[in-house]
Amino acid sequence: MSLTNDLKILYRIAFHPIRGGTHKERLESFYKEQAEGYDAFRARLLHGREEMFTRLPFLPDTRWADFGSGTGINLALAGDRARTLKRIYLIDLSPSLLAQAQKRIQGDGWSNARTVEADATTVKLPDVTEEETTPLDIASFSYSLTMIPDWFAAIDRAYDLLKPGGTIGVADFYVSRKHAEEGMKRHSSGARSFWRYWFDQDNIYPSPDHLPYLRRKFETVYLYEGRGTVPYLPGARIPYYTFIGRKPADDIARTSQIDNS
Repeated sequence: MSLTNDLKILYRIAFHPIRGGTHKERLESFYKEQAEGYDAFRARLLHGREEMFTRLPFLPDTRWADFGSGTGINLALAGDRARTLKRIYLIDLSPSLLAQAQKRIQGDGWSNARTVEADATTVKLPDVTEEETTPLDIASFSYSLTMIPDWFAAIDRAYDLLKPGGTIGVADFYVSRKHAEEGMKRHSSGARSFWRYWFDQDNIYPSPDHLPYLRRKFETVYLYEGRGTVPYLPGARIPYYTFIGRKPADDIARTSQIDNS
């Protein structure tokens, strides 16, 4: 942990204006000057990622896409199990973060991984034939949904690319709905308002609708709603969730019906 690095990151978060007319330009404005120190600071802020990757079924000769992959730190979190995969796609819109991911790929010998500069809502995967309409076995979003304006379209795109029975993993910040479903966490009105305002300054949008949408689209395999510490904010406990879901296996029947219509 480097105090100098932390202060640099905190300055960029708190005081540096975010500029740009497009989502890509705003992302690059925010991340360009902090890309190299990005992982060290956020390791203490982004909770639940390690557990999510531990639970994902990385099986030999399968394909995984990490949507909003940033610097590629999730390669390290996935560990050696991911080295047996057929292909890993690291998808992001920020060239600065993807440059760090490419360094990681080359430096750590990830021969099965490649970066893809693309919008998560419309991404087309390289090395995939036209006949492979659902090429993915695993899709993940590690603290990226809150930074994608059309996050629901990103989930839809991952769903479309996943094979029937494929797995999605998501870890992110959130706030609960005011009237959360029975059995789900309910945050106070003060917590919901504070965290949405706090994150809004950096174009991060913790949504009350992430989990309901994920649970509607996918079969829930695992769900944890928790609170984590925030660097340099003693006493603050930030809401986050970890979700593992499965695309319904019978989706292949629905897909076949659509294709034949």
